[in-house]
Amino acid sequence: RYQQLTDDQWARIEPLLPSSDGRRGRPFRNSRQILEGVIYRYRTGIPWRDLPEYFGPWQTVWKRHRRYTVDGTWDRILQSLLADADAAGLISWIVSVDATINRAHQHATNTTRPEQHTGGTVELQESGLF
Repeated sequence: RYQQLTDDQWARIEPLLPSSDGRRGRPFRNSRQILEGVIYRYRTGIPWRDLPEYFGPWQTVWKRHRRYTVDGTWDRILQSLLADADAAGLISWIVSVDATINRAHQHATNTTRPEQHTGGTVELQESGLF
């Protein structure tokens, strides 16, 4: 029910994941289960604490996700999968640019208009002249 990756997909990703061999402390929990927990969490949009128990303790899944972010594992996985897809001709590198104009609200800028006073020291100084 909670399986997110096919066996073929897992076979492509597994060699790219770091191993706990040679590390101090407990060996890593089942990497596939943890990775599928991360995928499940992002697909459903649930908080980490609401992750089903099937994936193990949510803290373990979160910590592994954080570790992979810091050490660049996610970047290496993405680069490898993109390179494989590009070599197979599965990626189209055509870029479409839209010329739509998006206007920002007047308060979204940090510039001031010289003719418009909104209060503050300028108006207080002007009121002292009368």
